[in-house]
Amino acid sequence: MNINFVIPCLLGMESLIAGELKDMGARDVVAENGRVLFSGDENILARVNICSRFSERVQILVGSFEARSFEELFQGTKSLEWEKWIGSLDAFPVKGYSINSDLFSTRDCQAIIKKAVVERLKAKYKIEWFEETGPIHQIQFSIMKNKVSLLIDTSGYGLHKRGYRLDANDAPIKETLAAALCSLSHLRPYHKFYDPMCGSGTILIEGAMMAANIAPGINRRFSAERFGFIDRKIWEEERERARSLEREPNDFEAFGSDIDAKAIEIAKVNAQRAGVYSRISFKVGDVASFVPATDRGTLICNPPYGERLLDISECEKIYKTLGNVFVQKKGWSYSIISPDEEFEKAFGRKADKRRKLYNGMIKCQLFMYFK
Repeated sequence: MNINFVIPCLLGMESLIAGELKDMGARDVVAENGRVLFSGDENILARVNICSRFSERVQILVGSFEARSFEELFQGTKSLEWEKWIGSLDAFPVKGYSINSDLFSTRDCQAIIKKAVVERLKAKYKIEWFEETGPIHQIQFSIMKNKVSLLIDTSGYGLHKRGYRLDANDAPIKETLAAALCSLSHLRPYHKFYDPMCGSGTILIEGAMMAANIAPGINRRFSAERFGFIDRKIWEEERERARSLEREPNDFEAFGSDIDAKAIEIAKVNAQRAGVYSRISFKVGDVASFVPATDRGTLICNPPYGERLLDISECEKIYKTLGNVFVQKKGWSYSIISPDEEFEKAFGRKADKRRKLYNGMIKCQLFMYFK
């Protein structure tokens, strides 16, 4: 079966997702602002859920059409092949949003889409009432400038929820963004990896998982595992495939430190749950006292900042400290994410490269130093 998919994502992540989709064998990959489109079969559906490091979720694109009236919305929705995806006992709640469109009432759109799907399925299954006691097929709609996209979620919980981070410190970085920082910093399986402001360890854990090629979703479950049109053997095959691609990065070492002793204890537990504890050394320490333990290193950190934890003057003091201890040295690279456009001034050096990313709703820059 050929299926069209959409992956919603944090802004700035589109090219990373497009690249990994192509590597996984997905077809027709197209990156747009805030989402990536692609196509593939049921194996690709399972593979992307299990293996994607940067995606927020995987959605089936049931169809798209223009709608400027509720009647057009109803008829457009009803014309789609919902019976291809939703069984007679399945649950199919509806949620979504409308932006810059004639149909601006989200609640009304939700009700009309639900009614249209029910009418379509009533005609196909020859029944008048749907108990909706089966697996949940979450219908998601987006209406942007009168263009309607109707989707079915296959992931359930967001893909950033790998399952290892049951505890976190204040304002933790999302796992998908942490993985992106590692990729953009060109972290390799033979590198010595540092985060001297590691908090609950997310960046280090994602880096260690990437180095060992451990699939981020290998130990969690997905909504589509209960979908009737997908053979459960496919999920077994794709988990087995993912495990077969794991490697032993013998030269990889990671070093994490944080001034908060409680955060370090949380990081240790999270690393154990993720299966990478043996690859990471943790200790309590102030970044001001940071001294590298190796001749070469890849350092990534997410310091606290104004909109997150500290006021501007405190942030500037931290950035100045980072500039003092992150010295220019052959074989070393530093990547620091911050929303502060004046970061380089406080840090004391102009970045060799900058990359725009979003940490949740906060617009940030990844400042990269490698020369």
